[in-house]
Amino acid sequence: MTTRLRLFVLVGLCLALAGSSAPPSVYDFTLNRIDGTPEALSTYRGKVILLVNVASKCGFTPQYEGLEALYKRYGDDGFVVLGFPSNDFRGQEPGSNEEIAEFCRATWSIRFPMFEKITVRGDGQHPLYAWLTSRPAPIGGEIEWNFQKFLVDRHGNVVERLAPGISPETPAVVGTIESLLAEPAPNVESAPAS
Repeated sequence: MTTRLRLFVLVGLCLALAGSSAPPSVYDFTLNRIDGTPEALSTYRGKVILLVNVASKCGFTPQYEGLEALYKRYGDDGFVVLGFPSNDFRGQEPGSNEEIAEFCRATWSIRFPMFEKITVRGDGQHPLYAWLTSRPAPIGGEIEWNFQKFLVDRHGNVVERLAPGISPETPAVVGTIESLLAEPAPNVESAPAS
């Protein structure tokens, strides 16, 4: 993304959120699910979220197995994985949304929420990823590759950025997820809608 375009996206986001007393959060974004249905990320308020840009033809694609295992293991405890297909790295996600959905279902039995293919870096970067990458270090910075992961706590705070090569099932990642799940969930009924 050019500096000028990135600045335009960030200024637009700030203006859109200017009336809000809270700083922007992951809950302020709406994206389309892989079937085209719009979904506000505020739907996941009170959950521990792992945001991941994914690709079907990457050396890290087998991480789908670990991501699904985490979702299955901790989903009932308030954990969710959100997958964002992206073709930004050597064309490793060339398929249509329908092809990606079928690949994920047939090859990896993916049940966690998948979203439409988006751009996570460069020109046309999706506002969610413009916001993530504009965060202060060590969270912010350009997306390195497919399977970059961001952990979000139950209050919508991005608390950790995990490199693409880090397996989602490593003891350190699992320990962090478990400690975030141990925190009390906010009362989502009284939380303001985004």
